Amino acid sequence: MAEWFSNLEFLSKMYWLVAIIGSLIFSIVMVLAFVGGDADDIGDLDSDIDADGAGFQFISFKNLVGFFTIFGWSGIACIDAGLSTPLTIIISVICGLLMMAIMAALFYFISKLSDSGTLNYKNALDAVGEVYLPIGSDRSKMGKVTVSVQGSMRELDALTDSLTTLKTGTIIKVVDVTSNGILIVDQTRKPIEASRGNNEELPQGKDRFIEN
Repeated sequence: MAEWFSNLEFLSKMYWLVAIIGSLIFSIVMVLAFVGGDADDIGDLDSDIDADGAGFQFISFKNLVGFFTIFGWSGIACIDAGLSTPLTIIISVICGLLMMAIMAALFYFISKLSDSGTLNYKNALDAVGEVYLPIGSDRSKMGKVTVSVQGSMRELDALTDSLTTLKTGTIIKVVDVTSNGILIVDQTRKPIEASRGNNEELPQGKDRFIEN
């Protein structure tokens, strides 16, 4: 193996080194990315188009690893095909950039799918629910409430400014949400639903006037 590598030309050695090292790091990065790890913590090279970091990321650590991996392997393929050095470099750079674009788009859409299922606590404002675990008066003890948020019933942490403890089963309304996602609730009543009265019809043929 060592003899084979030493007999290679400089350009081939460079491409093989980049391809092998890039492939190893790429494998680790992809495993971390899909099992919940944050691969961008390994060298913070992100350059976000969106200032909040939630936009399309073209230059990031993951994408650069993808670039060098494909750059190396495409360069090796070009050399094996007998292409000239300038053409080999041009093709390998183009392939690397395409890989960066593909990975950027992939992680962008993954992040969008993740965001769409993320709970936004602000959506719980004005929601009416029920106390699940007792809530201490004047924010003395955190409890839990069940409220409908984003189309589903959820059990969420809650506090109250009420001077009395809100017991289990108490009907509450969400009046505020703290910055860390704790609901501020107050006692209320269930919304009154409009009821349909039963209108009685007088039998036909009977006098509708009241006889004095």
